[in-house]
Amino acid sequence: MEKIIYDKQFDEERALYGISDTKVQKCIFDGPKDGESAFKECSNVEVEDCFFNLRYPFWHVHKGIIKKSRMTEGCRAALWYDDDITAEDCTMHGIKAFRECSDIKVRNCDIVSPEVFWRCSQIQVKHTKLESEYPFFESKKVTIDHLEMKGKYSFQYVENMTITDSVLDTKDAFWHGKNVTVVDSIVKGEYLGWYSENLRFVRCKIIGTQPLCYCKGLILEDCTMEETDLSFERSEVNAKIMGRIEGVKNPLKGRITADEIGELLIEKQYVNPEDTVIRCGKIERGDLR
Repeated sequence: MEKIIYDKQFDEERALYGISDTKVQKCIFDGPKDGESAFKECSNVEVEDCFFNLRYPFWHVHKGIIKKSRMTEGCRAALWYDDDITAEDCTMHGIKAFRECSDIKVRNCDIVSPEVFWRCSQIQVKHTKLESEYPFFESKKVTIDHLEMKGKYSFQYVENMTITDSVLDTKDAFWHGKNVTVVDSIVKGEYLGWYSENLRFVRCKIIGTQPLCYCKGLILEDCTMEETDLSFERSEVNAKIMGRIEGVKNPLKGRITADEIGELLIEKQYVNPEDTVIRCGKIERGDLR
C-alpha cells in the first residue's frame, strides 16, 4: 500500500471517496455530520480495526480487504456493487450487508443482517455465524463451510451452491434452488427445498415438517430425518435414509429406502407404481386410496 491513514475520525459525506492503494487503520466512521458512502468508488484498499456507524460505506469498491472491523446496526447497506472483496474477523450488524457483489470471501465473521448476500455471485463463506431473514436470495456460485446460521427464508432461487459441515436452523430454505449440494450438515426447518431442482444431501440430518416436496432431481445419500411428516410429495426423488422417516406422501417417481416409515400415504391417482419404489423394514401405518 502506498498510503496509510491511521487513527482518524470521519463523519462527512464521501469522506474517502475514490482513494486507491491505501491502508486505513484504527479509524472511526461516525459523528454529527452523519455522512454517507465513505469508501465509494475506491480500489485496492485495506481496512483494519475500524468502527462504522454510518450508511453505505463500501459501494462500487474494486479489490478491498476488511479486517477486524465492526459495523453497527446504523451501518446500513454496507457493501453494494463491489467485486474482489474479503471480510475477515468482522462484526457486521447492519441490514442489507451485501448486495449485487461478486468474488466475495467472508471468514470468521459475525453477521446479523435481515437481508444479506442478495443477487451476489462467487461467494465463499467459512467459519461464520449468520442471523438473517432472507439470506443468499438469487445468489450464484456459492461455497459455504462451517456456517452456523439462524434464518427464515434462506437460499431462495440460489444456483450452484455447496454447503459443508454447517448447522442451518431455518424455515423455507432452498425454495426454487438449482444445483445445490449439502454435505455433513444439520438442516432444521419447515417446508425445506420445495420446487428445487438437483438438490442433493449427503450424510445430513434433516429436521422439520413437510420437507422436499415438488422437487426435481432430488437426491439424499445416507441421511437421517426427524419430525419429517408428509415428505417428498410430488417429488422426483432417490433417497437412502438411515433410520426412520416420519411420513411419506405421494412421491412422483424414484426410489426411497429407509429402515422405517411412520406413515405412508399413497393416492393412486397421483402415484404410478411403475415409477416409484419404496423399500423399508417397517411401515407403521399405510393409507392407500
